[in-house]
Amino acid sequence: MASYFYLMSSLPMLKAEGDMPIKYEKFLSYCKDTVSPKNYELLENLSVDSDTGPLVKEWAKFYRSFKEELTSQRNKKLGNASGQVFDKDGETAKIISLAIADKNPLNAEKMLLALQFDKLDSIIGTHSFDDYALFGYALKLKLLERKTVFNEKKGKSELSRLVKGLEEQIEGIN
Repeated sequence: MASYFYLMSSLPMLKAEGDMPIKYEKFLSYCKDTVSPKNYELLENLSVDSDTGPLVKEWAKFYRSFKEELTSQRNKKLGNASGQVFDKDGETAKIISLAIADKNPLNAEKMLLALQFDKLDSIIGTHSFDDYALFGYALKLKLLERKTVFNEKKGKSELSRLVKGLEEQIEGIN
């Protein structure tokens, strides 16, 4: 297994509640001359749905279960019961339930992101300068990329626009 002492120690720390300190493309440029061609290709094609690579297989098992639980609970909330059977993790189900119950969608997304970061930290464990740590870091960056799309001001504005449009439609019916 490769060792990435310099690379990993030079990368900025990632936190679920923090901003994305570097873009994924910049991270890849740091990796270009350090990682094997095979791992570099895996990193280039990495997504949160990936299932190939160091650490990624373990992540994929969790993420699949996470998505199934999230879908199941969202369907349940909408009254669409699902008969789908999947491996449940009680702690994950509890946090997803709290997120779905939260009236603020941004807070809910932050809870889900923190859950995913915690799981990655658990999988990474004591690995610090190897493939596991590198791929864990890459997955965290991918999760933070999604977070960059969240904009509370734009979200409130869009919600207001939608509500106003609905109100106008209702007035038109009456």
